[in-house]
Formats: sequence, C-alpha cells, structure tokens
Amino acid sequence: MKVITSPQNTYIKQLVQLKDKSRERKKTRTFLIEGEREITLALKGGYELETVLFYSELFCVEQLNNLISEKTNAIEISKEIYQKLAYRETTEGILAVAKSKENHLTDLNFDKQNPLVLVAEAPEKPGNIGAILRTADASNIDAVIIANPKSDLYNPNIIRSSVGCVFTNQIATGSTSEIITFLKSHNINIYCAALQASVNYNTQDYTKPTAIIVGTEATGLSNEWLENATQNIIIPMQGEIDSMNMSVAAGILIFEAKRQRGFK
Repeated sequence: MKVITSPQNTYIKQLVQLKDKSRERKKTRTFLIEGEREITLALKGGYELETVLFYSELFCVEQLNNLISEKTNAIEISKEIYQKLAYRETTEGILAVAKSKENHLTDLNFDKQNPLVLVAEAPEKPGNIGAILRTADASNIDAVIIANPKSDLYNPNIIRSSVGCVFTNQIATGSTSEIITFLKSHNINIYCAALQASVNYNTQDYTKPTAIIVGTEATGLSNEWLENATQNIIIPMQGEIDSMNMSVAAGILIFEAKRQRGFK
C-alpha cells in the first residue's frame, strides 16, 4: 500500500486544488468526499471511487474493506496531509476521490406514472442546496433539478450540508428553458411558488405528475417559470415578511404533495 507523508507531494497538491476549485473538479471530472457515511452513500448511489486516502490513527486499514474494490487505490496519509484535505472540524480520518456524474436531464429515470419532482432555480448558497437535498431524500421524491446552477454539485460544502444526500437523490441540472421543455415533454404539471396570481398551496392536487418550483428568497422565480406554470401557489404567512427560505418552502410544499399521495 502506498504511503504519502509530505504535503508538498504533487498528487496531494492536486487534491487540494480539487477541494478548493470548482474549475479543477470540472476539468478532471472528479471530486473529494470526506467521511465514511458519505463515501458509503456515494457507493450506494453508483459513484466510482478512484482513490481512498486514510489517516491510520483515526481510521484503521481493516475498515477499508467495505469501501474499496480491486480498482480502487488506497493511500495512507500523514496527519498533516489529512488536516490539509479535510473540510470538517470533526475528523474521521477517511477521504475518497470519486468520479463525478454528468447530471443531464436526459439521465433522469422515472419509475412511477406520477413522478414528484422538485426544481430549485439558481440557488447560490451550498447550505441551502444541501438542505433541499436532505428534504428530497427524507421525502423520497423522484428527482431534484437545479435550474441555472450557481455552484457545482460536488462542492465540499454541498456534500457536507447534505450529509451525503447529494448521492442518494436523482439530480439533474439545466437552464430554465431546458427544464421547462423537459417537464412539458413528460406531461408534468408545474407549480410555481410565487406571490403573483397565486392560490393557497393546499388547494391544489399534487397526486398527478408534479413539479414544485422554488426560487431564492431574494429574487423569487424568473418570469419564464411564471409564464409556463400550471398554477402559481403560495404559502400563507402570518408575520411581517412575505417570503421564506428556499429550503423551508420546498419542505412544506413537498410534504404536502407527499401527504396527498399517502406518503407513497
């Protein structure tokens, strides 16, 4: 088994770039995963691991058997290297380099006649995206689509805040126009969370093929969504403000749809 102890090692320097730079992740089509749970979920989600790196004082070599295959490289690293690569303050001693997926709309596969899809337009904060993915996993919806993404899905902050749910959901990205065309081609009703021309969200029937569309708290949804909506919907609020966090709104709307479907 290979051992690397110097942070100046060329490969380690490449991994630091992979952690910090979206450009590097896109160029190499690889990304870093930190933590045993997250790596396990990635494997269950069909991701291929290139390399597993571990710090033996925190993660023993015997534990690697559940995470590596014959194709996976295993490298023991020093504490200094691990601290340089690890993103979280709580340490587990295990990281992996995985191959990213393309996340095309055409890759989405709906097993049900009445899919339930969540679309988030232009979310900027990785924490919001992570929270949305956790909600999607908890509700077991059919897909999450990110319109006009501002951050790549394999940003370490998204992986961390989603607690690995970036690997448990069907996810696709695309432009607003592309996604609207895709939804219409699959005869999926479009329900936009918006203030304009809206009805109370719990008055609509979400048991048919449904996409729930949410925008950012600051700007809401673009006009293109509102013009193509089956119906605009609103969550009534009783306080002083007229908007709420994107991930919170998504959770309320998705679980109303799941309630109507008998949580199936």
